[in-house]
This record gives sequence, structure tokens and C-alpha cells, in this order.
Amino acid sequence: VQLQASGGGLVQAGGSLRLSCQASGLTFSTYAVAWFRQAPGQEREFVAAIHRSRGSTKYADAVKGRFTISGDNAKKILSLQMISLTPEDTAVYYCAAGNRVISSRMSVAAAYDYWGQGTLVTVSS
Repeated sequence: VQLQASGGGLVQAGGSLRLSCQASGLTFSTYAVAWFRQAPGQEREFVAAIHRSRGSTKYADAVKGRFTISGDNAKKILSLQMISLTPEDTAVYYCAAGNRVISSRMSVAAAYDYWGQGTLVTVSS
């Protein structure tokens, strides 16, 4: 399984970005896939997750209403649309996938087996 994240960059506060994660080597629709982020000097934190076969999504409170996670099963691409970005969203964003993630642990990093390399999002004030 390989995950390749892209789409990060520098954006002004209030702007938007769309992150993508190209997956290979897995049956996308049967996995839970998620985005986490890690700001400098901070712990990795959950952003959003989706499990297509269960029809479930989950968002961190800090991003609800601003970020939207989606997946394209045919292309095996996980996306994260981010709007109304603030400097507090500055972080390296990682995509993750797992096929043993139960619903109650969708926000737990340790529940995911596969990780992408991360893409840096910088939001200037």
C-alpha cells in the first residue's frame, strides 16, 4: 500500500486549498481513509476521516464546516477541501489508510496502518 499526498502550499488567511492523496495497492472502498496534521512542536492531530462502505465521515471540531473530506473510489484519490483557512491550520498534512479501523477509532492515529509522506500547508496572516 502506498499513499502519496499533494496539494499543499502557501495561502493567505481566509483562502482555500485542496489536498489530494493518491492511493495504490488497496481496495479503496473497504478502507477507512483519513487526514491528520502536525504543526511544528505539536502532536499529530486528527482532521477528518471517511469510510465509504460504512457511509460514515468524521471531522475534528476545529475544522467542522470548513473542511470537507471525500473519496473517489475509481481513481483511488482521497481529497480534503479546505476553506476559510486560518494560521492555526498551518501544519504538515498526512493521509492515512487502514482496513481494521472501527468507527469509534476513526480519529485515532494508531488505528491506521498506512501513511503518506505529508504535504505542508502554510497559512499566512
